[in-house]
Amino acid sequence: MSARDATAQRVAAVTAHRGDSQNFRENTLAAIRSAIAAGADYVEVDVRVTSDGQVVLLHDASLLRLWGREAAISDLTYEQVTALGAGDLRIPLLRDALQLFEDSAALLLIDMDEEAPAAPAFEVVRVSGVDVAWCGSLAGMRRIRSLDAQAHIWLPWDRREAPPLELIDELRPDFVNAEYVVLSRKLVDDIHALGLRVACWTVDSAAVMRWVLALGVDSVTSNRLALLAETVHEAVGPEEAPIPFSAEELREASAIARELAIWAQEYSRSADKGTISTKANPGDLVTEVDIAVERHVRERIAAIFPSHNFVGEEMGGEAQAGVPCWYLDPVDGTTNYANLIPWTSFSLALAVDHVPYVAVVSEPWRGDLFEAVAGQGARLNGAALSLPRPEKGPLSLAGRVVHTELAGHLPWPGMIELLTALGERFSIMRVMGSATLTVVGIAAGRGAASVIGQFSAVDHLAGTLIVQEAGGVVLDEDGIPNAFPRRGGILVAAPEAAMEVYGLWRAAVRAS
Repeated sequence: MSARDATAQRVAAVTAHRGDSQNFRENTLAAIRSAIAAGADYVEVDVRVTSDGQVVLLHDASLLRLWGREAAISDLTYEQVTALGAGDLRIPLLRDALQLFEDSAALLLIDMDEEAPAAPAFEVVRVSGVDVAWCGSLAGMRRIRSLDAQAHIWLPWDRREAPPLELIDELRPDFVNAEYVVLSRKLVDDIHALGLRVACWTVDSAAVMRWVLALGVDSVTSNRLALLAETVHEAVGPEEAPIPFSAEELREASAIARELAIWAQEYSRSADKGTISTKANPGDLVTEVDIAVERHVRERIAAIFPSHNFVGEEMGGEAQAGVPCWYLDPVDGTTNYANLIPWTSFSLALAVDHVPYVAVVSEPWRGDLFEAVAGQGARLNGAALSLPRPEKGPLSLAGRVVHTELAGHLPWPGMIELLTALGERFSIMRVMGSATLTVVGIAAGRGAASVIGQFSAVDHLAGTLIVQEAGGVVLDEDGIPNAFPRRGGILVAAPEAAMEVYGLWRAAVRAS
């Protein structure tokens, strides 16, 4: 069955990533032959151009990773390239690879990460007369379309919403080709509604294969051809996304969060507070700065991540299952801010389904900027944060500070009892007036622990992720490590103090 027949029947096509790269060196004739023999519908390869204009199959711009030579392919002639490898296990010419498809049901899919190879690669294909498809950079696809009105193009896409109609009209693609992590049932359905097919890359796990197949994708690119072919013909699995963000999405989200945190520092320091109003009660204050900061952050994030949800301290919002959601407190410590007490903060976090992934906290008066990405550590003003692990077990709380915050303007149940229990151990409780700083400061060693009577994502989530990534302990009221509890309070602590403070906290709540 050909690739076109397979996709026409809504059976997902099997696309070999750089040939049969699990069993042979990628982008070689041996890998391509093996992929064709294994029944791949598409065989994806990468193209580069040598210094003398020959189009070759190679993914990296450098020869170092695969061929052990510290040289750029663009600096070498093809004659120099032929000295590497032997037989079918060498860097081949595109024209030689095309010959393998002259009598094959498989289709060659030519990938490029920049525009430069587009025109020379197209000329090689034109001379060969072999039918191919094209994918890769948007600039490269635009160049291919300008050269051939009938070219089979796979539109590169990295957003969680369908491509705009003007882009589709410009490129007239057969497929929308996305990294699998951005996919959802809605996105696949929306692309199908436009009359286009959906391809995704690069999927090497059976669980992820089953997930994307359940979404209804039309082509899956993999290094593991046998596993993919087997999975395509199995019953599909549950529609549960294996991971919510690509590495590029996390980089972009972290960058915009940092940009907004730095902006908020300066704005909070310099802006006129304007009219000070109340919300739930006379002690619940809001300034014009709170509103202005939240409005700016919402607008900026909506422009970059239009499919994301948003929950803000001042304007509300609601999270949805499976959808990335931002949580913001534009000025945490508004009462301090309104009373000219320089102890406030900006808090912004990105999460999906009670799992945080990106966090920033900025403090305008000292100029501190805390940030973290899940699994990548935490930083303060660019320097890594790492809380030390105790070598001799728990340390005494005597002389150490444990932070908390009021529940609005009143103590939370158990707060007074905890204050008493700490005092009996010569540990001092502090209530500073910014819940965000109360939590995040533990990541920088500013106190032994912080106890919050009732967790709030807009106030505390950025801080809990930062503490967790700095090596601190984050526990919900059941004593379970949990940076985003669905109910109750939360404890963040230095490792050596965590269990003792947790015990005092829960005993205080029971006694209240």
